[in-house]
Amino acid sequence: MHTFLSRLLPLATVLWLVLPTHLAAQKPVTLEDIWSNGTFDARRVPGFRFQNDGVHYTALRAGAIEQYDLRTGEKSGALLDPKATTQALPAFSGYAFSPDEDKILLIANEEKIYRWSTRADYFVYDRNTQATTQLHDGPKQRCATFSPDGKKVAYSVENDLYLKDLASGTITRVSTDGQPNAIINGTSDWVYEEEFELVRAFEWSPDGSKIAFLRFDERQVPEFTMDMYRGGDYPDPVTFKYPKVGAKNSVVTAHIYDLATAKTLAVQLPERGDFNDYLPRICWTPGGQLCITHLNRHQNHLRLFSANPATGACTVLLDEISRYYLDLHEPEFLADGSFVWQSEKSGFNHLYLHDKNGKQVAALTKGDWDVTGFYGVDEKNGQIFFQAAAENPMQREIYAVKLNGKGQRQLSKDTGTHSAQFSRTFDYFVDTYSAINTPPQYTVCDRTGKPIRSIEQNGALRAKQTEYGAMSVEFFQVPVKDASSPSGKPWNGTLNGWMIRPTAPEFQGKKLPMLMYVYGGPGSQQVTDAWKGANYWWFQMLAQQGYVVACVDNRGTGARGEEFKKMTYLNLGKYETEDQIAAAKYLGSLPYVDAKRVGIFGWSYGGYMSSLCMLKGGEVFSAGIAVAPVTNWKWYDSAYTERYMRTEAENPDGYAENAPVNFADKLGGKYLLVHGLADDNVHFQHSAEMTNRLIAAGKPFDSMFYPNLDHGISGGNAKLHLYGLMTNFLNKNLKNAKTEVERP
Repeated sequence: MHTFLSRLLPLATVLWLVLPTHLAAQKPVTLEDIWSNGTFDARRVPGFRFQNDGVHYTALRAGAIEQYDLRTGEKSGALLDPKATTQALPAFSGYAFSPDEDKILLIANEEKIYRWSTRADYFVYDRNTQATTQLHDGPKQRCATFSPDGKKVAYSVENDLYLKDLASGTITRVSTDGQPNAIINGTSDWVYEEEFELVRAFEWSPDGSKIAFLRFDERQVPEFTMDMYRGGDYPDPVTFKYPKVGAKNSVVTAHIYDLATAKTLAVQLPERGDFNDYLPRICWTPGGQLCITHLNRHQNHLRLFSANPATGACTVLLDEISRYYLDLHEPEFLADGSFVWQSEKSGFNHLYLHDKNGKQVAALTKGDWDVTGFYGVDEKNGQIFFQAAAENPMQREIYAVKLNGKGQRQLSKDTGTHSAQFSRTFDYFVDTYSAINTPPQYTVCDRTGKPIRSIEQNGALRAKQTEYGAMSVEFFQVPVKDASSPSGKPWNGTLNGWMIRPTAPEFQGKKLPMLMYVYGGPGSQQVTDAWKGANYWWFQMLAQQGYVVACVDNRGTGARGEEFKKMTYLNLGKYETEDQIAAAKYLGSLPYVDAKRVGIFGWSYGGYMSSLCMLKGGEVFSAGIAVAPVTNWKWYDSAYTERYMRTEAENPDGYAENAPVNFADKLGGKYLLVHGLADDNVHFQHSAEMTNRLIAAGKPFDSMFYPNLDHGISGGNAKLHLYGLMTNFLNKNLKNAKTEVERP
């Protein structure tokens, strides 16, 4: 499919011809260096807050909001310095400018809710008068956002939407029926936040005369309760609405509030039936129409509706259907009402221009490759900017193309992974670049891709790679022959992988234990030519100790077109597990891998995969680690699971045949099960039920549970403890294990 892949030779013959050797003594990598001391932390450049002029950005440093010139990196001044103001300011941790940049929202006392959501105390600072006023006197607020003219702020308090006139100080309560675990106005429920990344569910109209918002009625959604252990005599229960597969979702409706009349209009979306559907996006067109994205519950039929703000009546702007499922994208509207849209209708994800009536005008990109990121439209110069895996699925490049689909050109240079943050005028962008053996580098470029200046090259971290004798991570391919497929016809192809092989002299000529790292979920990728963060150093530590470490992207992963990605539809876990088992067999046949000492580790979807591999591939895997795993899809949330599996009632075999809990009696190797007790995403229920099944089957296993910690199991000493636990488990059950392991 891709020229690059056809040039790769078999792993066993050429992989190590290009591997640099480190014959000198290696400085040992330790878990404390990785997780406690910050020895290997990459220097990162946070997201840029570009200003309207396109050449300046701001940053919060030492309690002040400072301005810098993007082209030179030199400080231009302080836009807000608490030491220079006439009025005391709160200790703030975040901020946001009004559209005209005359006012600043200051965010103080912020506290986390779920993955993306927070609540905080907001203050408004006027740069002209230097006056600071508190936005709301009472409970903490969420999602405070300036109106387009900067004269008002809309925000949420305890599930109701409010707005404040900054000149008069008048506060208007837009909705009045908000209740915890019942009605939400202007912000989203748990499943919309987690699966659609929607937190703020309101939008100002372009002229600031109206606010569109979503209302979530979650009264029929089942509740889930977690216990928090905070040192009291009894645990503190935390209860929230969580729709599992087949359960009732929130009933979501769209509304438009008119500031002039103080009236709220319900948008009349057609054909909603029992509201068993999703409204994951709302936005305004430049002409003042409200655009609403509608997905059916199966998420294989998407429509964009254009709503008249005066009547609430809707017309269909775009209609798209898939025989699998549709990924969620957002329309990017131009001044004339036309819009850019992403679609996989060609078999690959590409960009299309549609006119204001929804008719396709041009295919802006085309080819057997995927657009992987859309950066926006520069209408002044008639161009769009995007990221793509055009060279091969493991890389990412930055491109520009004209609004007629012609003149596509690559802006990024080095082979690896590039992402961009463009200034508001698109005259400059910050190119974040890394490769599998190269830590992140940040460079300012002009609109043609010409480097202007380097921000950060992570030279100190690259020096540590030499100091600690970091082994090169190399790519390879796994040939797969006559694998099963949904069509019933044998699937033949290749899977991409990377590997770290020990280079110390004492490991040469020996068969070594191998750990496979897996994620494998729909559209994901682990085998990319990009820096792997902290896990890179843990894998280096294991390689120093004599482990071969490998990772393979199975079918269902991304950047190889729709058919490859959606092959797992209705059968999550089936083909992915078969591919990981095939990869383990292939790698186990190599002369330096001990096929009797192969382990697998994964987290979340990866924990689901490592569990299935241990249970269905017991003849291949001797040990497995599952962190926060799904163990039966019927216990996971509705929006994610039904997108790929439909409901259990519709697809009983797909659920039953790929649920780890149903195969607990097949466990033959060593198994470590890890979970956070406060995991609001993949509930501890998954590991509890897996534990019950393993006990019932009389299977020995190891486990560790982390009170008060969520899906990421982070905070305090947790990561160091967890990785120490996993390292000891591997050393006991792979590195120092007997060659004979009980098999099912």
